[in-house]
Amino acid sequence: MAFHEVRFPDNISRGARGGPERRTQIVELASGDEERNASWANSRRRYDVAYGIRRADDLAAVVAFFEARNGRLHGFRFKDWGDHKSCLPSGAPSPMDQAIGTGDSTTTAFQLVKHYASGAQSWTRAIAKPVAGTVRIAFGGVEQPSGWSVDTTAGLVTFSSAPGAGVAITAGFEFDVPVRFDSDALDVTHDIERLGSITSIPLLELRR
Repeated sequence: MAFHEVRFPDNISRGARGGPERRTQIVELASGDEERNASWANSRRRYDVAYGIRRADDLAAVVAFFEARNGRLHGFRFKDWGDHKSCLPSGAPSPMDQAIGTGDSTTTAFQLVKHYASGAQSWTRAIAKPVAGTVRIAFGGVEQPSGWSVDTTAGLVTFSSAPGAGVAITAGFEFDVPVRFDSDALDVTHDIERLGSITSIPLLELRR
């Protein structure tokens, strides 16, 4: 199997449904109380892109995309229109959006991440598929236009020389979600007008 660095059609993904899911085990005690345990440390995203199909040409594009990925075999990029930036969806990425590390005069590679915070709690998500040409980097609030490179297939930022000790490293970017089809079959219904439709086209996020 392989990962294809190609993005699912944007005009169809814009109409998709889905988002993050978690796995929690809940045991109800005899007293009526309950105990909860998180089976997954990280969330995993699911989508259904059938809702984005509006024309016969959209259906043909999805079938071609599905065949080129060999069904569930190969992964690909997907744009989650509700969560595809280091900032709010309505904003423009800034090099100060997300803290990705602190310099120690030795480390030269840092993983892009996005932090989700509410109250005193937060969760950090590794970003593996940044969009080429959108990544911006800053040291201590000062943008660094050069001296670094980014691997857009893994989300790793590498500096030509290690950032100094105590230097706050931040980044801004757009990103895709690595996914695969979650079915090896497309159940196409051909209506009397020969437009065709698909009830469900599930996608599942790929995790490392």
